[in-house]
This record gives sequence, C-alpha cells and structure tokens, in this order.
Amino acid sequence: MDRLASMAVFAKAVEAGSFSAAADALSMSSQMVGKHVRTLEDHLGVRLINRTTRRQGVTEMGRAFHDRVRTILAEVEAAEALAAESRAVPRGRIRVNAPVTFGAHELARVLPGYLAANPEVDVDLTLADRTVDLVDEGYDAVFRVGTLGDSGLIARALRPLEMVLCAAPAYVDARGALATPEDLRGHECLGFAYGTTRDRWSFAGPDGVVTVEVSCRHVVNNGQALLTLALAGMGIVLQPASLVRDDLSSGRLVHLLPNHEPPTHPMHLLYAPDRRITPKLRSFIDFAVGRLG
Repeated sequence: MDRLASMAVFAKAVEAGSFSAAADALSMSSQMVGKHVRTLEDHLGVRLINRTTRRQGVTEMGRAFHDRVRTILAEVEAAEALAAESRAVPRGRIRVNAPVTFGAHELARVLPGYLAANPEVDVDLTLADRTVDLVDEGYDAVFRVGTLGDSGLIARALRPLEMVLCAAPAYVDARGALATPEDLRGHECLGFAYGTTRDRWSFAGPDGVVTVEVSCRHVVNNGQALLTLALAGMGIVLQPASLVRDDLSSGRLVHLLPNHEPPTHPMHLLYAPDRRITPKLRSFIDFAVGRLG
C-alpha cells in the first residue's frame, strides 16, 4: 500500500474517533481503514491504535506519530498547491517600481515582450529614484540600484548598471579634454541628486580606483534632465550607459576617460518572502531575470 495514503487514513481514524467514522469520511469500508492502519503498524513495528469490538484508543506512540503525520500531510498539501499554482495561467495586475532611468531605458524596452507572453497580466509601473517601501506602498516587485541593506526582502541579482562619463563635443572643444580623473576638478560637472554620484565620482584605471570630489553647479534629480543639460554643452555627466548609448553612437556626446571606467552599480529585483508566490509574480520574476539578469 502507498505509505502516504495509509498515513492519511490513519490520521482520519484518529481524528474521527473510530474506523467506521473514518470510513464514512473517506468513502471506503471500515475493513480498508483497518488494513491501512495495520500496514503502518507492521511497517513501524509498533501499535498505533488499540482496538476492540466496541472501542478504540490511540496509544502514546500513536499520538506522537499522529502529530508528525499531520505535519507531513500539511507539507504535501502545500507542495501540491504550489505545483498547481505553477501550472495556473498568470493573470491580474502586478505593481512594479523602478528607478527612472533604468525603467525608461532598460525595463521599458523589454516590457512589451512580457506583456505579449502574458496577455492576462496588467503591469502598473511606477518610476521613482527614491527608495520606496515595497510592503507599505503595496508593490509586488521593486528594482533597486546600489548595495542592498538588510530589508528582509528576497533579492534576485540582475545585470549591474554600467556608467559612462561623457560630454558634448562643443563642451570638450571649449574646455579641453580630460587626461586623468583628477582633471575633473577644473571642469563643470552635472550632479545627480541621489546617491554618492552627487559630488564624488569614482573610476577604475591602470593605477586602481580613484575617487574625485567634483563641484557641481547643476544638481538634478532626473537623469533625462541631466542628459539634456549635457547635450546643451553645460558640462560633464556621469550617467547609465543605457541613457547615453544613442547619443554616443550618433556623436552628440563624447566618451571621456575611456581608460578610467566608473565602477558598475549592483542591480536587484526585490519581492516579499512568501511561500506561495502568485503565478503573475512568478512569471514577472522569471522574465526579468531572464531578460535583465
């Protein structure tokens, strides 16, 4: 006999109080209930239920075994429910938050592919460079740039965010090219309001990592606005490669200090720990890790 099935019958016999009551609940004969219990007893080599023609009593070992069996059956039920959910069609609305530049220039490029593959899922995407609270603000998933703290959330590593130092050709012609990162101290720099790149820019070069304190007349909390200022020749900008890629290719921007590359920034997808992730969230996590990991 299947041992798991016998455990389920034994548990029902204990909880129902008799073989006949268990038989009625399980739609089987009392004899079959007794056979399942005897099979378990023979396998274990102990008596689980003392039974006479008029009554039955659970032994001390039977009570201890019943406690363990209930845990096992609950875990099996949870595992089966998880498998059923994995087969379910993702549907419903998923709320996602991402940094502005990453969301507009990386996530937005691949999101149509996710929507096409999951026609019954709607994505509510919010872009913000501040650190949002996933739980309190009701997000299902959050993309986050930078080193993570201990938030208690589950983090899936994605492709690091590459940074590029660049400026408009007109600015370089007017102010001169850079030879070393230290030359930035004599130039107009455009600062990003969030994080350490506001006034401290780091570069990895032949002599190791160099960090330069820069003076920024213009500090903006939006990467696209910084790009507009850089294209107008207002100064040097340090921004994600995805934001400046097209302008570098067209020549509207010039890559500066190519032998001194800025360190990449870690990128993660965060979501709340949950033993039973919904199909819509699982589909989004798998897609994001597959396309952006």
